[in-house]
Amino acid sequence: MFETLGLEMGPRAASVWFGLLIGLAFGALAQLTRFCLRRALIGPEAERSAARGTWAMALVVAMIGTQGAVALGLVSFEAHRFHVDPVPVLALVIGGLLFGLGTVLARGCLSRLTVLSTSGNLRALVAVLVAAAFAQATLQGALAPVRMGLASVTVPLSGLPGAGWIWGAVIAALALLVVLRSRVTPALLAGGALIGALVPLGWVGTGYVLYDDFDAIPLEGMAFTGPWAEALFWGVAAQVSTAGFGTGLIGGVLAGALVAALASRSFRWETFESAGQMGRSLGGAALMGVGGVLAGGCTVGAGLAGLPTLGVAALIAFASIVVGIFGTDAVLTRRAGREMVPAE
Repeated sequence: MFETLGLEMGPRAASVWFGLLIGLAFGALAQLTRFCLRRALIGPEAERSAARGTWAMALVVAMIGTQGAVALGLVSFEAHRFHVDPVPVLALVIGGLLFGLGTVLARGCLSRLTVLSTSGNLRALVAVLVAAAFAQATLQGALAPVRMGLASVTVPLSGLPGAGWIWGAVIAALALLVVLRSRVTPALLAGGALIGALVPLGWVGTGYVLYDDFDAIPLEGMAFTGPWAEALFWGVAAQVSTAGFGTGLIGGVLAGALVAALASRSFRWETFESAGQMGRSLGGAALMGVGGVLAGGCTVGAGLAGLPTLGVAALIAFASIVVGIFGTDAVLTRRAGREMVPAE
């Protein structure tokens, strides 16, 4: 469809601007709703129900919108990494567990820390840069052999049995049940729904609107691990790398979150409170960078945007992330007798 748009730029350059627009919306909405899976699962009890309802509402809209686009033939995930066969189960499980562990230690998932980094939170800013560096090292640097070794352990899984729309309906219904059982305001529900709508918009935008037979770009959705690695590499080596959807997305999220923080007067400078907190944060960030690459995505990439693809790899990765979050929190809570690592 790209050739019909009449743009004076190639598909990849257009995808940067498209990613920027998606990121602006996500950054502003995520800042205002405090959107974060970690908060929804193990956050402060007073906030957990609302956060859970917001995240679940986003998943409902993301699932319906994405599978609707598939039904209309606007996008296909047959060649996407979440539908690869055989499935690199070991990398997915280890990566998901590491990401979940890192999320608890760093006091927020990668998307949440990205949003916080523009509201004056220097802890979050340092964490996302560390995560980006370790993600790039896992993709193309010193840790790449580890990634390739783990990815070589595969299991033949052809996909979910039965019709995709049935699975999509089941997941959406379960998420809607969570929404109905949560104590969440209409404003947060609306914010979650708008965030969820960005998921199919991203898939259709890169997979259909910007698709060109002669200059194809990758099918990409909202994510943070890969895009942060791409943005970091482009930022330090723009002469030998090309920006894409991911770079635009990160730039947009940072800008959108900053505007929302300033407009809502929630911008305030924060830094590390102790050396121990800094060590946990940086260690968690490193684990998220490595784990996010191994798992093929973060709580947004493999979760909010990945689950609606109905790929087995996304389901395994997301389940492992959730187990990692709950498991780490249980260990820390049992050791300290209280919530040792509070949410941002």
